[in-house]
Amino acid sequence: MATVTTSPAWRCGHGTTPGPAPTPRLLPRNGCSCEAEAEAGLALPLHRRLFGPGPPGLDFASAFSPGERPRQLRLREREYRNYRTRVQTPADRLLIVPANSPLEYPAQGVEVRPLQTVLVPGLSLQAPARSRYQVNLTASLGTLAVAAEVEGVALRGEGQPHLSLAAAHLDHLNRQLQFVTYTNTQFHPDTADIVQFSTDGHSAAFAIRIRHPPTPRLYGPGSAGDSDRYNISALVTVATKTFLRYDKLRGLIASIRRFYPSVTIVVADDSQRPEPLAGPHLEHYLMPFGKVGGAVREITGYTTTYRQRLSVRGGGAGGDCLRTRPGFHHRLAGFPACVVTDGVVNFFLARTDKVRQVGFDPRLRRVAHLEFFIDGLGVLHVGSCEDVVVDHASKLALPWRRSEGERQYNRYRYPAARDDSLRLKQRLFFFKNRFKCMAGD
Repeated sequence: MATVTTSPAWRCGHGTTPGPAPTPRLLPRNGCSCEAEAEAGLALPLHRRLFGPGPPGLDFASAFSPGERPRQLRLREREYRNYRTRVQTPADRLLIVPANSPLEYPAQGVEVRPLQTVLVPGLSLQAPARSRYQVNLTASLGTLAVAAEVEGVALRGEGQPHLSLAAAHLDHLNRQLQFVTYTNTQFHPDTADIVQFSTDGHSAAFAIRIRHPPTPRLYGPGSAGDSDRYNISALVTVATKTFLRYDKLRGLIASIRRFYPSVTIVVADDSQRPEPLAGPHLEHYLMPFGKVGGAVREITGYTTTYRQRLSVRGGGAGGDCLRTRPGFHHRLAGFPACVVTDGVVNFFLARTDKVRQVGFDPRLRRVAHLEFFIDGLGVLHVGSCEDVVVDHASKLALPWRRSEGERQYNRYRYPAARDDSLRLKQRLFFFKNRFKCMAGD
């Protein structure tokens, strides 16, 4: 029976060479918690308002009554299992190549398009001398065959999910293995087939990924005679959402026009009493009152920056833990004033296809900010540049200088803690994102 102990000397092999012990907070755990973890940084009111509360953390299950919680947990876990079934493939399975196996095979990197054929590289048998050599290959989502036959090799099951190859000479068998093909027969646009590879007393498995390669979306610079070659107006559209605060909108438009006088600006307006907007290259679309929400579109008018690092820790059946911290991960090479982070106060520029890949939750109206970046975690590459400033609305405006329109806007944008919209956000964190709690530093 093997015993594992933790001691100041991190044991390796047969010796007791001292070394760094693993940091417990970095190791995967099955029961996360949102307890306070102090970290250096300046806590500002805007940070708390946009990115959530600090210690001691927020329990999302509290958004449900005690009678509701068991049912919501059951429903969420059922949906989570269905989600994992949809998004996970056999290619996600951990495969460890055993030591001292006579079988050589591709551990990863073999890919075939749905219902097409690929030559399987890297198959070989390294075995001691014997009178006869045999290997077997078994697939589950396709068939196995050979592209060419080698003399002296017996084949059984060609064109079937199970293929057996046998020969009296090892070099003949290995030459034949170079021509083994896999044909996908069960259509699925993104999955994997785990192929079993075996010989006497040894077995292994490797994955063949089945998928359509992502279709590229390329934007060329144009030819030398192309009028759109360096014309940013033909490549960029500015889209913004407005609600009540027309003075801030006009400030934004004026700021954009200083540098990009001919870029198209699209305004989606769901104000109750819309004001007219006119100007060149400006499109003003009126929406039903209070309809459009969840857009991350504000632009700050001063150089103070807010950057947010997001992390999710596994929590087992109870749900995962979301943690928010101010700061960034690292500087962006080639751009000394820019850093890489996970969330920012304001959203300036993105490829349209990436933003659509994340999308905006229609259930969140005017209160979605952190939610957008959580949905985009792992999809968006977020940068923050402190030398880029676009005029819009200062967050340092004094309360007694706010207009009635701004006060009305704030009632929608920053609802009180008792408002049902905050309860809705907590319910979505709990169910949609499968979080049990959130803590911020």
